[in-house]
Amino acid sequence: MDDIQSISLSRKNEPIELEHGSLFFIGTATVLLKYAGFTILTDPNFLHQGDRVHLGYGARARRLTNPAAELENLPPPDLILLSHLHEDHFDRLVARNLQKTIPIVTTPKAAEGLSKMGFQVTHPLKTWQTLNFERGNSTLSVSSMPGRHAPGRLAPLLPEVMGSMLEFKNAAGDVLIRLYISGDTLYYDQLKDIPWHYHDIDLALIHLGGTRIFGLLVTMDARQGVEIIKLINPRKAIPIHYNDYTAFKSPLADFQCAVVDKGLQDRVHYLYHGDTYTFEVPSSRRQLAKA
Repeated sequence: MDDIQSISLSRKNEPIELEHGSLFFIGTATVLLKYAGFTILTDPNFLHQGDRVHLGYGARARRLTNPAAELENLPPPDLILLSHLHEDHFDRLVARNLQKTIPIVTTPKAAEGLSKMGFQVTHPLKTWQTLNFERGNSTLSVSSMPGRHAPGRLAPLLPEVMGSMLEFKNAAGDVLIRLYISGDTLYYDQLKDIPWHYHDIDLALIHLGGTRIFGLLVTMDARQGVEIIKLINPRKAIPIHYNDYTAFKSPLADFQCAVVDKGLQDRVHYLYHGDTYTFEVPSSRRQLAKA
């Protein structure tokens, strides 16, 4: 593994809250995460109902929902976390309107594409590589997790994808919150390495949808979504990336039934567009947040 790079962010003129944080669900895979002095925007997609996206090789999808907020009305993010460069994760409005100097953490291939669009600060990560962001006494470690967007012979035709592990740490380097984001992956064997490297995961954002291209599954459906929760074993899992595009063939209702069938109701929290989930540091680490 390469040496871990660290990037210092300018200080904000406001106190840094370490005991609580929030997740604001905008729609599809787009979430605004605020914690420990960091503001992070994931997979920015702000197209509206009826707009279409290109998924490559002639495949298209139509958006069925509206985002819960507009890009220009959000607080300025410190960084963008991008699973991969598909238009339902980084749309043409974002490519045109997002500030070109904002840091974007993504795959090496997506970083190349973003550079061609004029984005000046891309941070490509290979699987298991880590990048640190520092602000005051807080550190955010972003590590690239395994991901596979398509099965078999279709795999080379779709973009490489990454999941992400976010670890928020205090001045002493103690992890206060550990959050996993699946990205647009299918459930496959390499995901089993994640709990071997990381245990005690607090939150997980699970990309669902059961997206199908040319009839083949390219994101997790209800069954695979339940399997990854059992594998990663987070304290709380939150499904995202569902019901937003015509290419999504596995509705949230299917996942909800699968969760009940496996007795995981107390492990899953559902967010709908515009909902905010407030989380707190587990009691076992509460004193570390106050130190």
